Amino acid sequence: MTGDALLQVLATLANPHRMRVVAALAEERNYVSRLARDLGISRALLQVHLRKLEAAGLVSASIEVSADGKAMKFYEVAPFALHLTPEAIAVAARTLSTKSDLEAELR
Repeated sequence: MTGDALLQVLATLANPHRMRVVAALAEERNYVSRLARDLGISRALLQVHLRKLEAAGLVSASIEVSADGKAMKFYEVAPFALHLTPEAIAVAARTLSTKSDLEAELR
């Protein structure tokens, strides 16, 4: 894992709501409305967290049509494993983008 990817995953998981979302989805895949009810947060807030988790590659989504014809977006945990050791961090640190790399990317 590159340093930038590692930072994105760690920053994404540094939020307690997102950790709870991953924990809930580790038990079973779920759709937004039910997951929001189960976690006790609004659907709008949950959508924000799900987008960040998906961008970090920690969850994936699929759309399914229910028996009554409604399209439902289901989320599930994407397979991932982090093994953080000082050596793994040193390797990842060597691949971190520099400030000038990030500025060029934004242009």
